Amino acid sequence: MIRDITIGQYYPVDSVLHRLDPRTKLFGTMAFIVSLFLADHILSYVVATVFLAVAIRMSRVPLSFMVRGLKAIVFLLLISVSFNLFLTDGEEIFHIWILRVTKEGVRMAGFMAVRLIYLVVGSSIMTLTTTPNQLTDGLEKSLGFLKKVKVPVHEIAMMMSIALRFIPILVEETDKIMKAQMARGADFESGGLIQKAKSMVPLLVPLFISAFRRATDLAMAMEARCYHGGEGRTKMKPLRYAPRDRVAYAAFAVYLAAMVGTRVLV
Repeated sequence: MIRDITIGQYYPVDSVLHRLDPRTKLFGTMAFIVSLFLADHILSYVVATVFLAVAIRMSRVPLSFMVRGLKAIVFLLLISVSFNLFLTDGEEIFHIWILRVTKEGVRMAGFMAVRLIYLVVGSSIMTLTTTPNQLTDGLEKSLGFLKKVKVPVHEIAMMMSIALRFIPILVEETDKIMKAQMARGADFESGGLIQKAKSMVPLLVPLFISAFRRATDLAMAMEARCYHGGEGRTKMKPLRYAPRDRVAYAAFAVYLAAMVGTRVLV
């Protein structure tokens, strides 16, 4: 399960999405997430499916690699689907003891499952095709207008980028600790859910120690290089929009128009 987390990882390959400006990908991801919450009809999800399939194809990241990341949200997915399936009022289909299944519940549960899956896959596309440095530059440039109200945009973007970068590092560290403890006789597989949760407790202490050690090393490295934030700093590779970014923005506009159209006309 730990090794299946893909959010925060970067997949190095040459593709159209990899070459897009990070601001373009940030806007596209936000537009896709907002559109999923606006979708309330099956036709809307068909449009979203086509858009997501084209994005996955253009990213050249294997679909199996993206799907692997869904294993980390299986528990959340089951809870969300169950609540919508059994707690939604409407026309009853059948009931088991005190649990009632309605047509509206089935519809809501299906939409919720698709929405969560698409949220994870859509967000993964952005992180898989964007390096942490590009993501930091894109966030800082996109939120630059907040500097006028004294918001530390550069620091916020840096923290978000470091947090995303640390996800795969901590996953790898957790995997190493688990293997070391399993070699000493620890059992993380057998037993029920509560037993598995208890067996994970011994991982927390070495994992927190490792995380704090890495954070300290990073802070010392930044101080040794006289890092003082983004004020007055120049960029080795300044962000500039290319013609492909304008085409991407046009594609996002067409997609949003299609999603709004399905909501208004259907």
